[in-house]
Amino acid sequence: PAPAATAKDSVRAAPDTALHLLAQLQREGRFIDFCEEEIASFSDAEVGAAARTVHGGCRKVLRANLVLKPVRADAEGAEVTVPEGFDPTSVRLTGNVVGHPPFRGTLRHHGWKADSVKLSPPGAGQDATLLAPAEVELP
Repeated sequence: PAPAATAKDSVRAAPDTALHLLAQLQREGRFIDFCEEEIASFSDAEVGAAARTVHGGCRKVLRANLVLKPVRADAEGAEVTVPEGFDPTSVRLTGNVVGHPPFRGTLRHHGWKADSVKLSPPGAGQDATLLAPAEVELP
């Protein structure tokens, strides 16, 4: 079997492949349903219960399709130095951003990057824009 493509070296996924990933997130975690549902009227407990289902299913899909790694290995909350010449696409500065690097601050989120990608396109003849079929329950 061919090795999984590294995210850095792989060609950007075709829109059909991205839609296929979104369809998997919907199928396994009801991701689209959760995001499109107006949740303001639900209690925190109801939203929390739904979030557990979404979390478990979506995590399964991410782990099946991607190997994710933190951008920074430091623990969140750690004091870090952002050096001169840092990549602004991999580190977002927040707070009182004044002056020039190096900057000292607190790591609030370690970030994520795809270490490898194992996405597959939808099956032949499959409508990639169909993210979830309508469901009809028969009596």
